[in-house]
Parts: sequence; structure tokens; C-alpha cells
Amino acid sequence: MKSEGSNLRGNSYCLSGSLQTVLGWRYIPVIVAILVLIPVGTVMLSFLSPEGEIWQHLVETTLSRLLLNSFWLALGVATSSAVIGVSLAWFTAVYDFPGRKIFSWGLLLPLAFPAYVLAFVTLGLFDFTGPVQTSLRSWFGTEPFWFPDVRSRMGVIIVMTLAFYPYVYLLARNAFLTQGKRSLEAAQSLGLNSAQGFFKVALPMARPWIASGVMLVLMETLADFGTVAVFNYDTFTTAIYKAWFSMFSLSAASQLASLLIIIIFVLIVIEQKFRSRIRYAETKQSSRMAPIILTGWKSWAVAGFASATLFFAFLLPITQLFIWAIHSFAEEFNQRYLGFLWHSLTLSGLSALLICVISTLMIYSVRRHPDMVSRIAVRIATIGYALPGVVLAVGIYIPLAWVDNWFSQMAMQLFSIETGFLFQGTFVVMLIAYMTRFMAVGYNPIDSAMQRVTFSIDEASMGLGVSGWGMLQKVHLPIIKGGIFTAATLVFVDVMKEMPITLMTRPFGWDTLSVRIFEMTSEGEWEQAALPAVVLVLTGLIPIIMLTRQAEK
Repeated sequence: MKSEGSNLRGNSYCLSGSLQTVLGWRYIPVIVAILVLIPVGTVMLSFLSPEGEIWQHLVETTLSRLLLNSFWLALGVATSSAVIGVSLAWFTAVYDFPGRKIFSWGLLLPLAFPAYVLAFVTLGLFDFTGPVQTSLRSWFGTEPFWFPDVRSRMGVIIVMTLAFYPYVYLLARNAFLTQGKRSLEAAQSLGLNSAQGFFKVALPMARPWIASGVMLVLMETLADFGTVAVFNYDTFTTAIYKAWFSMFSLSAASQLASLLIIIIFVLIVIEQKFRSRIRYAETKQSSRMAPIILTGWKSWAVAGFASATLFFAFLLPITQLFIWAIHSFAEEFNQRYLGFLWHSLTLSGLSALLICVISTLMIYSVRRHPDMVSRIAVRIATIGYALPGVVLAVGIYIPLAWVDNWFSQMAMQLFSIETGFLFQGTFVVMLIAYMTRFMAVGYNPIDSAMQRVTFSIDEASMGLGVSGWGMLQKVHLPIIKGGIFTAATLVFVDVMKEMPITLMTRPFGWDTLSVRIFEMTSEGEWEQAALPAVVLVLTGLIPIIMLTRQAEK
């Protein structure tokens, strides 16, 4: 074996030339990054070469409404999520009140709810024909004119806030746990009361974490398709879907997607700016500091606020889902439903396997060749999580359609054979889209596990004559298997809940649980949508439980 270098922390390990040629470790992140850039580049090319008729039609008909709806929706959800998430994070991190230990992890449970599931449950409960307004009319004998209109912009904002506030809550609580009480004590030593200490000291210190959480909420809001579709609230994602499947104009869908991707990229740059400012030091002493005990009406007011949030965001909708699922079980649960479940499990399992394998190879490649090119390639390869599913669906479908047409023409010219569609409407499109969308979800847990493997272990392995693929298989994989399991679980759950990519790229007749929910909610059949929704919510509880256990450790 020919050694390529003796410095383990340099740019290469000892590896045979033939093995390096076969595996091409250095090029793995680059290849994955190119695959991710293809859909993004395809969509952006449509923006760089705009079609005048399409843009004129968009400007005259829908563009201004889409921009206005998206702006108010993003502003409303970001503001309300920040207020609820930060306040609950502050109370559970710094103070002690009735039920604090339960609320500290219970307020994360709404993360298990796909936003579109919470949307149709809310409409089913609070719409004009729902049980709430029906009961009010029977009690008062008249129509409750004071009851707000659920099918409105405010209704969408409330639903998305209840679904997305945990992003802000989780990050803000981590900040307050490490510095909240100390900052409050420092403020009180300067003569400030609790409220002044929070607004003038603790809140500014936690601003980078809060900003990162709000940016996540903004990106989730702009990328959401299911919730706005249930409410018939037009945004970019619904417009892209309608342009493709209702107007049969892939060009119009691509033009809209290009504008949305620019907005998303701007948010990514802002989020990265705030993330780079996060610096803090945590000590064991600060982590053991006892919370401040609230007494009297304040303790019960805080407990009531946390209870109301948890009730409307999780307890009420999950209860209603189970009631509907029980009523519709006899009718809904049949051989066809088992097919929906099998399709979801198959796609989720294949996607988790593919993403974990590719993520592991990329991480090992960067470990062997930690140069700037590899690191930039990894950043590009994991950027897809910030992109809406409808954008990725459009960006992947266009180049594969071109490849299909090229193969078809070549086969006809050379062999007089009609090949049909080789890639469109197949698992290839779906798996590439899932890989692009959720690569970051699988990469980060495995990378964290690999970071704990010291280079001395690699040196010892090489001293025993084990390197390259053998080192990955015999040394690293047994050590990082916990991180791989976590990554596979997270990817599995995310693919199970994912709607727009599945809806827009699935093979004909290949319906999943999320597609079934979309079809039933589009027709207002809430009870029929409850059974697959219950399965998705229970599946979504898995990462929440894992996250809670990790926080306890």
C-alpha cells in the first residue's frame, strides 16, 4: 500500500491508489452538491430567462395578491410565534410554577403535528358547521355573530403559530437555561425589577437564538403547502401547484418557484448572520441553579397561559382526531388503507436508508479530506432543507423530463423504439427530491456522532493496518451507529409527513397517508382524513421523545 501522507489531520490518509480511484472519497460531497444544485439551478434559470407573457399574466392576475398574502402571513406567524415561544421559554427556564416540569417538555409536543393536520382539525372544530359553533347556536338560539371567521387570514396565522412556535420555544429556552437567571440577578443588582431585567438584559442576550428560531418559522411558513391549501389561502406554494396541475403550465410554475427561492435565499443569509453571532459559555454551576418560585396569582396565570397553549396546540386536536378516527375506522380501514400505509413506510424507509448512506460517506470524505472544497460542497448538499417541497418538485421534474425526451428521441432515431417515460412518475424522482430536501436532517446527527470520534482512534486503526473503507466499516460505523439511528428516525418521520413532493412527483396510483389526507381535506371529509392523520401524529412523536430524552441527558 502506497502512503499518501503521514499527517492524520492533514488533507489525506494512507490509502491505496486503486481504492481511492474506485471510491473517490474526495468527490462524494461534490457529486451530492451537484445533484442538489441541479433543481435549484433549473428553477433559477427560469428567473434569469423570464417569459414576458407569463410574467405579464402573473402581474395582472395573481402576483400582487400572492406577495401580499405571503407577507402578512409571514409577519403574523413570525410575530405571534416569537411572543408565545419566548414568553413560554422564559417562564419554564427561569421560574417555578405549578406543572412546570410537565410544560417544559409538553410544550414541544405540537412539533409532532404536521401543520396541515392541525389546519383541518381546526376547521372541523371551529368552522360554521363544526361542533363548537353548532353548540353555541343551540345554546343561545341565534347565530353567534361575534364568533370570528375561521376561514380567514387570522385563522391561518393562528394555526401556523400553534404548529411552529416550538421552534422559537426550543432555541430560546436553551438560551435562557444557560444565562437567564444569571442575567436576571445581574439586572436586579443594578436596581432593575424582573420585567426590566428581562427586557433590558436577558432578552438582548438571547436575541441571536430567538432570531434563529424566528427565521426557522419564517422559512417553514413560506414553504408550507398543506395548511394554506386546506384554508384556500393563496400563497406561492399553492400558486405553483395550481400552475402545474390546474393550468398545466410548467413554465408558470417554474417562474413562481424562482421568485420564491430568491425570498428563501435572502432569509437563509439573514439566518446565517444571526447564527454566526451565537456565542456563550455554559458552566455546571449555572446549569444547576434553582428556578425562581412564583407565588400567588402570578404562578397560576403563568400555568394557565402554558395550559391554554398546550391545550389548543396539542391536547384538543389530538383528542378530536382520535374521536373522528374511531368513528371512521370501520369505513376507512380496509385493504386500500393498508396500501397507503405500506407506500408511506416504503418511501420513508428507502429515503432514510439512502440519505443515511450518502451522509455517512460525505462525513467520512470530509474527515479524510477536510479542505475548503469539501466543506463548501457539504454546505451546498445540505441547503435543500430550507427550500419548499414544491420548488424542489418543479426543479427536479424539469431536467428529468428533458432527459426523458432526449432518451426517447435517441431511441426513436437509432432503433425506432418508443421508450416512453423512463424517469418521470417513478421512484427516481421522489427519492432524489427527498434526498435533496432532507439531507441536512440525516447529515447533522451523524456528523455530531463522528465529531466525538477522536483522531487517535484513526491513528490506532492505521497502525493495525486498517484504513479506507475498512476503517469506516470496522471502526467508525460501530461507534457512530447511535447517530445513524437518530438520523434514520428523523428522516423517516419527515418523509412520512411530507406532502407537496409526494403529491406532485408520485407515480400514478401510488398514494400515501399524506396524499390521502390532502384528498380528503380538499373535499371537506375531516373524519376520513383523521385515521391517516393519527398515524402521522403518533409517528411524529418519536423525534419529540428522542429530543426530550437527549435534553434530560
